[in-house]
Amino acid sequence: MSEAEFDRLLDAVQAAIAPVPGEDFMAAYLHISTARPKAANDNSVAWPLLPFPAGWNAAC
Repeated sequence: MSEAEFDRLLDAVQAAIAPVPGEDFMAAYLHISTARPKAANDNSVAWPLLPFPAGWNAAC
């Protein structure tokens, strides 16, 4: 590969990955919240621990 071909290759790659003007226009309209959403079934009460019956087990 000659130096001229390599330069054309670099130009092509640079053009391919260059940011598009106005590409992030949606970012102005998106509201990004850092608050965690509340679960639909959350009644703010701790659930009781239900042990497995004797002889049963579980693995994750």
